[in-house]
Parts: sequence; structure tokens; C-alpha cells
Amino acid sequence: MKRGKNLNLFYDSEADVLYFSKGIPSGRDISDEAEDEVVIRKNPRTKEVTGFTILNFSKRTTKKSSRVNLPFEVELHPLI
Repeated sequence: MKRGKNLNLFYDSEADVLYFSKGIPSGRDISDEAEDEVVIRKNPRTKEVTGFTILNFSKRTTKKSSRVNLPFEVELHPLI
């Protein structure tokens, strides 16, 4: 498995923030707001998305469903 290719997920219940990161976040990444309360992080050189943050995450879910719609598409590939 290549280093930095793992998808990391962390939910901070006190702040109600959900973090996704591809590998270890870098302080050099740039951040852009994708939509209200959703921030994406990109590598400034390659423009590749390296992660995203969803503020007020629990407001995006309902008790009837655990499904959450996000404002982007994800392409998955198996690790070989």
C-alpha cells in the first residue's frame, strides 16, 4: 500500500465537523468553499483534491436516513 493514499475520516462531535483527507493533510494545501459549509482542500501544484471538511455535519442528516449528499463526485480505484 502506498503511503498517503489512504482515505482518513474523522468526525469531531463537539464542533460538529466531518473531515475527509487523502493521506496526511499538508499545510501547503489551498482551501476553497465548494458550497455553504463545505470546504475542499487541493494540492496547489497539481490541483488534485486532497480532502474536504463539512461544517455543521449533523444538520445535513435526518433521523429518517443516514444518507448525506455531497457537492462532488468521487472516483475510487483498488489498491494493488
